[in-house]
Amino acid sequence: QVQLVESGGGLVQPGGSLRLSCAASGSIISVYNMGWYRQAPGKQRELVARFTNGGNTNYGDSAKGRFTISRDNAKNTVYLHMTSLKPEDTAVYYCNVYQLFRNYWGQGTQVTVSS
Repeated sequence: QVQLVESGGGLVQPGGSLRLSCAASGSIISVYNMGWYRQAPGKQRELVARFTNGGNTNYGDSAKGRFTISRDNAKNTVYLHMTSLKPEDTAVYYCNVYQLFRNYWGQGTQVTVSS
C-alpha cells in the first residue's frame, strides 16, 4: 500500500500563486508515475502534471507555461508550483502514484481561485 498526503491548497486571488505538496509513504517499491490530477465540479478528472518512468514530465494543456512540477526524492515528495492562477483552475487537486499496475490517490486538496 502507498499512502499519499497532500497539502497546500486554499483560496487565492486570480493571478496569484500556490504550491501544493504530496508526501508518499508506505510500500514505495517501483513507482512508474507520480504527479497531480484535478477535478472540477461536473467535470472529469484530468492530468495536471506528472513525472513518468525515466524522469520525464508530462503537463496537461491547462498547466503548460504556468505550472511546474518538482520533486524531492529523498523525501518521496512531489510539489506543484502554480502561478498565474485563473478561476478555471478551481478544483480539487489529487496526488497520484502509479505503481505495479495500480493507481493510488490522495484525499485531495481544494484550490479555489476567486477574488
